[in-house]
Amino acid sequence: MANSIKTVLLLGLMSGIILFLGQVAGGKEGLVISLGIAVLMNFIAYWFSDKIVLFSSGAQQVSPTDAPKLHSIVEQLAYSANIPKPRVYIIDTPMPNAFATGRNPKHSAVAVTTGLMDLLDEHELRGVIAHELAHIKNRDILISTVAATLAAAITVFVRIIAWGFMAAGSSRDNDRGGGANAVLGLLMIIIAPLLALIIQMWISRTREYQADESGAKIAGTPHGLASALAKIAGFSKRLPISPNPATAHMYIYSPLSGESILSIFSTHPPVEERIKRLRAMTI
Repeated sequence: MANSIKTVLLLGLMSGIILFLGQVAGGKEGLVISLGIAVLMNFIAYWFSDKIVLFSSGAQQVSPTDAPKLHSIVEQLAYSANIPKPRVYIIDTPMPNAFATGRNPKHSAVAVTTGLMDLLDEHELRGVIAHELAHIKNRDILISTVAATLAAAITVFVRIIAWGFMAAGSSRDNDRGGGANAVLGLLMIIIAPLLALIIQMWISRTREYQADESGAKIAGTPHGLASALAKIAGFSKRLPISPNPATAHMYIYSPLSGESILSIFSTHPPVEERIKRLRAMTI
């Protein structure tokens, strides 16, 4: 519940930023236009994000005949999660990873890599699939899509406003106020999109913890997922995992998560912390 409240508050903050920037850019008219653009971008992302991410990842849909074991696991866990069975895809790559996508539980898909199926045993694979089904059940795909859309819209509006300040500054080169406007515009270009990105990443990390917890309940145990994450992280140390940056936030594991200051830009919490929390859970 705490993670859900955090997500709502963070999304509200991002929405407030974009509306404020719209008003700064064009007063009441700018506010209305910014709201319309945000709604349009969310509509497009909501309806087509699954097709885009599956295509860009090279995922191929498989039938129960093609992958009977994988389909059986997905079907059993979907029943346990009380959601419709999602479409099943396989990505032909040695990198062990998985993700879920789709606008809602009725229109969803789960994709796993061949490397994941080779690396994990059935117990661990069930833990990973349960985590991905938790994302579907919790509608995290929609939440992350909205967050990404709002972050992109914030960046666009900031650039429009900032270039306006900088243009005003350059037109008054001998005026101190003009120089201040140029500096303010440059700072806005740097700081506001950075803030939007940090909020977006925070939302993503919050949803990962929630999916770990929900997935453990769906699988009936947290230990399969904990073991799977440990194996995937160990594999990544030997052979770095490098998913497409545009879709990295959707996967179950990101090699960019860590303990350094750069972790604020990570889409995933530190894997060690995730494993620790899972092993401390009681179902």
